[in-house]
Amino acid sequence: MPAPPPAVAPPSAAATPPPAPGRIDREFVVKNRLVERYIGGRLPLRGAQDLERFCRENPGLLDEINLTENINAALRLLDASGRASPWEPQPQKWWEKPPVLIAAAALALVLGCVALVLAGKLSSRDHAIAALKQQVATEPLEPATSTRTITVLPNRVAPSRKSLVTIGGSNVQMADLKVDVSWTPLELFRVTVDRIDQGRVAILHNVRRDSNGMLHLELNSSALGPGDYQFTIEGLDWRGNPIPQAWATISIAH
Repeated sequence: MPAPPPAVAPPSAAATPPPAPGRIDREFVVKNRLVERYIGGRLPLRGAQDLERFCRENPGLLDEINLTENINAALRLLDASGRASPWEPQPQKWWEKPPVLIAAAALALVLGCVALVLAGKLSSRDHAIAALKQQVATEPLEPATSTRTITVLPNRVAPSRKSLVTIGGSNVQMADLKVDVSWTPLELFRVTVDRIDQGRVAILHNVRRDSNGMLHLELNSSALGPGDYQFTIEGLDWRGNPIPQAWATISIAH
């Protein structure tokens, strides 16, 4: 008679397999110097995470390897070398210090105020110049309130800056200048008017003297700006060639 088959244990009675061991243990940490490599930044990311998890579950390992004493010794070494501890703030550069920043801000504020003042002055100057130009371009001659007859005895030797007479002032005048040229035999003259140190104002051609030997020149004192004006009187010969005869300087006042 054949033997009966062996009995099979029910599934619930089967032995449970042992849990898989962790990736690292105490011996592996110590043997491979994982803590030193972790502190030196030479441990891969996965290895650093495993070591952190292992130390969190086994904090006594840090006491066994005297991590606290080693850290204190490293700090003493840093202090002996004159370097700051890792958690101490880095020393500020000279331009990062508060007094320097405050001084720079104050200087910037002062320079900004100066720039605004200069900009305002330049703007006012430009407006004033534009207004004066417009006034010169559009302002008509002022009517003369009086007529003044003036006999002028010109210098027959050389030009002179000394003014012989002043025309105008607070009231606009119509000046009737009688320039004495009775001593010359010439009858026709050319009169050139120059503003001293500035430029030519006018040239009068073929001015004839009267029977008394006077050249009559009439002008409104508002027609010329204030300053000194030199009159150059040249006689014209029968060919029309100018011959210097005399000079006179007058002043215009407003």
